[in-house]
Amino acid sequence: MKFNPQDHLAPLDRRVTLFERDGQPASAVTLSRTFDTNIGDLWDAVTIPDRIPLWATNVTGDLQLNGRFQVQDNASGTITECEPRSHIALTWEFAGDTSWVEFKFASEAPDQTRLTLTHTAHISPHWDTYGPGAVGVGWETAFLGLVHHIEHPSDPKPDEMEFVTSPEGIAFITSSSERWGQAAIASGTDPQSAQTAVNQTTAFYTGVPI
Repeated sequence: MKFNPQDHLAPLDRRVTLFERDGQPASAVTLSRTFDTNIGDLWDAVTIPDRIPLWATNVTGDLQLNGRFQVQDNASGTITECEPRSHIALTWEFAGDTSWVEFKFASEAPDQTRLTLTHTAHISPHWDTYGPGAVGVGWETAFLGLVHHIEHPSDPKPDEMEFVTSPEGIAFITSSSERWGQAAIASGTDPQSAQTAVNQTTAFYTGVPI
């Protein structure tokens, strides 16, 4: 997959918010970008089972309000809110922990739609190690796949292992991780702790020790 990483890193807005949820310290990792398609097409790309694997991975289950779903080799959960062409909220259950994900869709022009994703979780040792990049880089890579699918709907999905080992993929992941570190610092995280988390996240996704 040949591309200029900066063309996809620059359009993304990143934000980290620290607060309390259910009386416990929590974090919200939010990423947002505009896609060059209408809101109906973007909604379908994110919600129709046959289209999701074309840019992400297989998702099975009862994909409707209150239905249970399973992401292949990843999380399962329940769809808790669903308003067509507006927003989806769901639980994200993985490795014994539950976090929460919300997608919001907003039309900006006839062929431009903004997708905002927020992943909220309680602060844990995992967060202390990797910071916001743990989920931020993962979702940002998914957004990259979604952009490719929207712009080239007939092309096959790029191979994941080829991507993460390519120069472009490593550059994309490294820069994404660094930008999530900057977002963490903007939220009040100590710069040294943020940089340590950036190093850990980058090494996790690329397999290259920092």
